[in-house]
Amino acid sequence: MKIEQKIILSNIFNVALIVLIGIFAFQNLNLILTKLRFVEIADDLNASFLEMRLSEKNYFLYHDESALSDIRKKIDDTAKSIELAKDDIIRVIGEKNLQEQELYLKEYSEVIEEVRRAKSDDIQLEAKLRAEGKKLKGFSESITRLERNAVNDIISNSKRILFYSFWAILITAVVVSHFVSQRILRSLREIERQAKSISEGNFNKIEGIKSNDEFGSVIAAINSMSGELRNREEQLIQSKKLASIGVLTAGVAHEITNPLNNISMIVQTYTELYKKLSSEERIDFMNKVGKEAERIKEVVQNLLDFSRLRKPDLKETDINMVIEKSFKLMRNTIEVSNIDVKLNLDDGLLHVFIDEHQIQQVLVNIISNAVQAMPEGGNLFISTMTGKDKDFIEISIADTGKGIPPEFLPHIFDPFFTTKGEGGTGLGLSVSYGIIKNHKGGIRVESEVGVGTTFIIELPVCKSSGQNKV
Repeated sequence: MKIEQKIILSNIFNVALIVLIGIFAFQNLNLILTKLRFVEIADDLNASFLEMRLSEKNYFLYHDESALSDIRKKIDDTAKSIELAKDDIIRVIGEKNLQEQELYLKEYSEVIEEVRRAKSDDIQLEAKLRAEGKKLKGFSESITRLERNAVNDIISNSKRILFYSFWAILITAVVVSHFVSQRILRSLREIERQAKSISEGNFNKIEGIKSNDEFGSVIAAINSMSGELRNREEQLIQSKKLASIGVLTAGVAHEITNPLNNISMIVQTYTELYKKLSSEERIDFMNKVGKEAERIKEVVQNLLDFSRLRKPDLKETDINMVIEKSFKLMRNTIEVSNIDVKLNLDDGLLHVFIDEHQIQQVLVNIISNAVQAMPEGGNLFISTMTGKDKDFIEISIADTGKGIPPEFLPHIFDPFFTTKGEGGTGLGLSVSYGIIKNHKGGIRVESEVGVGTTFIIELPVCKSSGQNKV
């Protein structure tokens, strides 16, 4: 279900509850108003009945004939009032109670007529009139009292129901909103985590979240992007390696040329002195040729290993050995650039769990950048040590080059950012950053213009082996 649909349904649910409570409140309010109208009518009737009783007492006390006329007039007025408000009265007290009250009023009216026709005082008739008047007034007051109580009960019940309904709606709205928001926030957190992971060079897919809403589409797109970025990263690494091969070509050519020249001289000497050489000397000449051929094989093999595209192959490795191999690849370039290298490799380091060729790529790239930063020559310091956190080893590569301006430092690992102008691709350090992050390590740079630059690489030690390098 789409997020929009979830929100709409939750809103419809809440609105439906509010409408139901509104209907309930409206009906109760109408009922209260109807009962209040009846209470007003009943109060008027009770006032009329009270006046009738007062006129009744005046008649018996003072034999005032006009009192009977007043009672007759009030009876007629009361009958008209009841007739006019008949529908409202029936809705409140019911037709049976209305008929009963009309009957009491009629009986009282008949007794008044009997009194008017009587020519002398009749004690029984007086008692009957008093009884009928009391019954009429008592019934009316009883009905009025009951309806007043009913109004109070309705108001109390309505307050209670509205109070509980308010909290029910509030709690329901909070629960539904929390449920929807948590689903949304969970997906957003995963997207945020994946975005940060991608920015750090990790391209793992988002697993464990299956959603048919918009976030499901976004997560699927991010997973697809992660896979594509992983492929592009491998292509960038290979591209950078191939670019580095161009830098290494001169050094490799020199490394191969020297043993070839030595072989050529050995062969020439061997040919000239062949008849004078003993069997042992001839074997010694051939051994020298073999050693020079091994030197050529080693250089070519290192170059092939460096340039070959391969999947990460994490193994327990001696980091000093990887540094020495990287240095060999760059040795001739360093020498012809008039750069003095000082190696300070700690022999007591724990092994690391790395892909040797990827880390070699990082080292060659940083050393190559250091060489380019010192066109007039300089010093290059490469050292290893155990980090402050014993779970990491540190590799420091420092040069005495021109340095990096402070405003460039925050962007030094950004893709396509370069300080070399058209001479650089801006991919080397970005790819290196991704490789180190994939190894759960860290890389940082310190630089001062005119003084030099230091790259510090942190790699986690291999915890499965507690052995130091021997």
